[in-house]
Amino acid sequence: MSRTDERARRDAELLARLGYKQELKHVFTPLEVFGIAFTTIGLFSSMLWVVFIRRFFLVYGLPNDGPVAMVWGWAVASIFILCCAMSIAELASAAPTAGGVYFWTYSFASPRWRSLLCWIVGYANTIAWISGVASVDWACAVQITAAASISSGQTYIATNAQTYGIYVAILLSHGLVCSLPTTILARVQHLYIATNIYLCLAVIVGFPIVTHKQNMNNARFALTTFKNLNSWPDSFSFVLSLLYPLWTISGLDPGVHISEEAFNAAVIVPWAILSRKLPPLRNSVNLSLTFCMDTNIENILSSPIGQPMAEILFSRFGQKGTLGLWSFVGIAQYIIFASGVLAASRQVFAFSRDGVLPLSSILSCVNKTIHAPINAVWFVVITTAPLGLLVFAGAQAISAVFSVTLNAFYIAYSVSVAARWLGNSTFKPGPFHLGRYSLPISTIAVLFMIFMNVVFLFPTTPNTSAIDMNYTVVVLGALLVLSLVWYYLPVYGAMHWFTGPVRNIGDESELMTQVVVEGCVEKGI
Repeated sequence: MSRTDERARRDAELLARLGYKQELKHVFTPLEVFGIAFTTIGLFSSMLWVVFIRRFFLVYGLPNDGPVAMVWGWAVASIFILCCAMSIAELASAAPTAGGVYFWTYSFASPRWRSLLCWIVGYANTIAWISGVASVDWACAVQITAAASISSGQTYIATNAQTYGIYVAILLSHGLVCSLPTTILARVQHLYIATNIYLCLAVIVGFPIVTHKQNMNNARFALTTFKNLNSWPDSFSFVLSLLYPLWTISGLDPGVHISEEAFNAAVIVPWAILSRKLPPLRNSVNLSLTFCMDTNIENILSSPIGQPMAEILFSRFGQKGTLGLWSFVGIAQYIIFASGVLAASRQVFAFSRDGVLPLSSILSCVNKTIHAPINAVWFVVITTAPLGLLVFAGAQAISAVFSVTLNAFYIAYSVSVAARWLGNSTFKPGPFHLGRYSLPISTIAVLFMIFMNVVFLFPTTPNTSAIDMNYTVVVLGALLVLSLVWYYLPVYGAMHWFTGPVRNIGDESELMTQVVVEGCVEKGI
């Protein structure tokens, strides 16, 4: 038996102990698992997701304390994000399944509450991934229209219909890409990693080169300048600015959802979760921006290009240079949620495998030719496409749908981490374990996520109106209420039949023999 077969056999044995037979193909190497985790944050391109609404990313960093938020906000947020990542990594090491957070919730929560909590967490995580795909693909569409605006001398302004058409085209292309054999999707992660790293380096090195010496900002501006434009108290304004880094590094679990396709997942996935942060690289990007950007933040935010980062680049690189760099930004943006659709489809597959989603028997099917859940891929595409139509109802309508991503992720993560400690836990640590630091780090992570989940619901300014209100609580609340209605529905409700993850591996010893034999027959399973 080859070394590859031996690794696949051990992974299949671990999955069998968790109650599932090996259906997906082991193809992802350690570097490729890192690629999935790393490219879904995209670093520099993620910082550009300001696009069409004033609630996200750089538009939340610049008006709320300006350069201080961009530099020190990232530093503060990174500490808490690392605590969250370590807590999730521990769970991923103990139980590496495609189901991730909802599987852990059921496994470790109190028997009295675990079915309900598992149901809520599973739907929250599914909602987060689908809305995340929508937000990033919409951002990619708007970046394409921003490029058109730059090339036209800022005279072209895309209509909502044009942007929506581009958005649907991007979604469909992602569906086609993620329907390719898993082996190909694994290997292209090398290209994805290189594209994102080179783009970051282009900004870190290129910005200082093209910025004239007289336009370079001093350390006082870059590191200590407060620029509070939204009328909140300075302290709370700084807290709001954390949404910039928190969204950029939002989903902690993309690598978790491909656990069943990765070699040695109990070791590799936790380290992929942690290594995707790359603090020196992302902080260097922020420092390059703050030292080289225009000091007139109001002009940046009100640029006719409609994309603050594009305006920052345009003011330093000029039209041709910006278009050249912007083309790579678009490629990186596209790449991000090609990986995102892949991760989302595995969450849908795992949730359907346990009979939770509508049409579960169809969505949990695995294509026998390429050993991948193609139906789940297209479910993600089909459910994501209509979300873009909300742009015709106004910017706040579509903003609310996309901004539920962070809240939904943090609900799923905080409940699953807390369940380990508050339930009748039978937690058995995997290869990655924090030892005596596990409880304090988990406590910090859960309290931070609960606190930020409240902050995420605040409007951009204290003096708001019905038009400018943050409707995240309405959209996310409605979706979760619907899931609860289905759970408690008389006679047909899930409370009458849902009992958590469903074992699909009958007699374990017999099926384990079958898995081992299949692994020996087909290289890498």
